Amino acid sequence: MIVDRDSALPLWAQVLGDLRRRLASGEFGQRMPGDGELTAQYGVSRHTVREAVRRLQIEGVVERGRGRGTFVRDTMIEQPLGALYSLFRSVEEQGYAQRSIVRRLEERQDAEAAGVLGIPSGAPLIYLERLRLADEVPIVLDCSWLPAALARPVLAVDFTHTALYQELHVRCGVRPDAGWERIRPVLPGPEQRRLLQLSARTPALAVERLATWQTTPVEWRHSLVRADRFSYVARWSAQDQGARFEPVIKAELAQAKHSRGRAGGRRLCPHRCSHGRASRAADSNSSACTKACGILPRS
Repeated sequence: MIVDRDSALPLWAQVLGDLRRRLASGEFGQRMPGDGELTAQYGVSRHTVREAVRRLQIEGVVERGRGRGTFVRDTMIEQPLGALYSLFRSVEEQGYAQRSIVRRLEERQDAEAAGVLGIPSGAPLIYLERLRLADEVPIVLDCSWLPAALARPVLAVDFTHTALYQELHVRCGVRPDAGWERIRPVLPGPEQRRLLQLSARTPALAVERLATWQTTPVEWRHSLVRADRFSYVARWSAQDQGARFEPVIKAELAQAKHSRGRAGGRRLCPHRCSHGRASRAADSNSSACTKACGILPRS
C-alpha cells in the first residue's frame, strides 16, 4: 500500500486501515513486523506507525512487549447470551476445528446434582466430563449431570467430535428447549490451570447451566471457560424495550445476611460460590464447592 499524502485522512489512519486488512487476511500469523519494517513498507515516520499499532492495541487486536515485539492476539470465540446455544456449533461455525477429550463418562450418584435436577437423591445420574479444544487449544472444561432415566443411551457415545444435545435428541428423544445460565469470574485451581494451559492468577469464567425439556430438568452443567478466548454477547432490539431488571427479593437479601452471620469462626467459600454455604478452608474442594465453582472433585 502507498499512503496518500494529499488525503484528508491522517497517515496513521491510512496505515491502521491497511494493517486491519492484512490482519484479517492472516498475513502476519502470530507476529507482526516491527516498527522499522512497517516504516519502510509504508514510507512513513516511526511515530505514524506507532500510532497505528497503538490503536490496534486499544482494540485488543495485538499486544506489545518491551523487547519482545508485537504479537497478534488469538481471536475471541463469541457466545450469545439469553439463548440456548451449543458450544460445539458455536466453535465450528466460527471456523475452528472442535475436539473433546472425554475425561469421564459414567453412571454415578450425587445427592446435590439430583436435587437440582428434581429427582430423588439416590437416583442414578450420567456424569460427563470433557476438556473442549478449538484448533487443539484447550478452551473449556465441561462437567454435565443428566438423569440416567432419560440419558442412559449416551453412555455408548464417543464424544470426541459430537454435541451432547445432538446425541440427546437422536438417542433419547430429548431436546432441551429452555433453561438458565449464571456466569461469574473465578481463579482456577492448579489442576484446572494445567488442563486449560493458564498461567497462575489468570482468571476464567465459571458458567453454571440448568437446561430443561418440556419444563423437566435434563442437564446441570458447570463449565470453566478461558476468559481470554471467549466473549459473551447480548443483543437486543426495539421489541425488547419493555424488558426490566428483575427486582431483588428482600427475603433473599435477609437470608444472605443471615448466612454470613452464621459462618462465625468459619469463612465462606473462597470462590464466593452461589450456594452461599460456609465452609472451612480445608473444604474448598468439597462436592458443593465443586459444582458451584467448576472446580473438579478429587478422583
